[in-house]
Amino acid sequence: MAARPVLPPPALLLVLPLLLLLAASPAAHGNGYGDAASKLRVGFYKDPCPDAEAIVRRIVAKAVHEDPTANAPLLRLHFHDCFVRGCEGSVLINSTKGNTAEKDAKPNLTLDAFDVIDDIKAALEKRCPGTVSCADILAIAARDAVSLATKEVTKGGWSKDGNLYQVETGRRDGRVSSAKEAVKNLPDSMDGIRKLIRRFASKNLSVKDLAVLSGAHAIGKSHCPSIAKRLRNYTAHSDSDPTLDGAYAAKLRQQCRRRRDNTTELEMVPGSSTTFDTAYYGLVVKRRALFHSDEALLRNEETRALVYRYRDGAGSSEAAFLRDFGASMVNMGRVGVLTGDQGEIRKRCAFVN
Repeated sequence: MAARPVLPPPALLLVLPLLLLLAASPAAHGNGYGDAASKLRVGFYKDPCPDAEAIVRRIVAKAVHEDPTANAPLLRLHFHDCFVRGCEGSVLINSTKGNTAEKDAKPNLTLDAFDVIDDIKAALEKRCPGTVSCADILAIAARDAVSLATKEVTKGGWSKDGNLYQVETGRRDGRVSSAKEAVKNLPDSMDGIRKLIRRFASKNLSVKDLAVLSGAHAIGKSHCPSIAKRLRNYTAHSDSDPTLDGAYAAKLRQQCRRRRDNTTELEMVPGSSTTFDTAYYGLVVKRRALFHSDEALLRNEETRALVYRYRDGAGSSEAAFLRDFGASMVNMGRVGVLTGDQGEIRKRCAFVN
């Protein structure tokens, strides 16, 4: 017997219409993203490939069902794509004999879920050849992955077809991928607040976008090298980063006995690394977030206020975070896009045509 659709709780009923309006409104493009971004729109594939988003959703849902930890890597791929050359799929391109591509840059060596993107692309090429870009696949898959990781979905309080926000589509794929550019542009786990603000501003993303998109650390895992500097020999006068809770630092040192241990997995939010919620912000306040860049959010008046606003994680504060996260994801999805006759539609995401 088919399951009956379940409506979202009242607080989230307010979130969805706002995001629909935000994503669909032409006025929302007035943020310095350029003419190409103004050509993105919700429902771009309605005519040329009407099943496009449904196909992405089906394969993402299957991947997350088989491995609940798959949601974070899919979200992370979209982030790492957009911060290097813009949201044009260059993070997916393989290295060649004459070029080291983004995916082989040091910050990207722990990226995962490329196989899920390949499965989606293969299915879309079968249904609508040469139509849906790899860049759009990344954007849609990220939305679906994070939507399926929300408490409302995992608890059955929200229809499985529910989305946190609508994705603007119409991106085309780039032809260039450079490991050096990835190293230069990607935010680092040891970044301080000023550097983070500069990095985001270079992508036309605001201080609020920085605080909100950092909430993506609610899901996923990291590895010891990302926090090694925080745990030992931080300065000549401190064994660990003084901004990290001492008891938590001691616990992490027990887990990370070797600086270059790439095997041990560390949950971003212990006990809740597959559920997208506001628990991350509570850890930031307690100085128990993994990265120095997380604690950095407390070093700016605007980002600190948002951290404290979201940390309660119940009722209106959770609804506010989900709404703001969707809006910031739409903003990030406009960065450096290729549209119209720019770029190409790759037949396989790992190779230029």
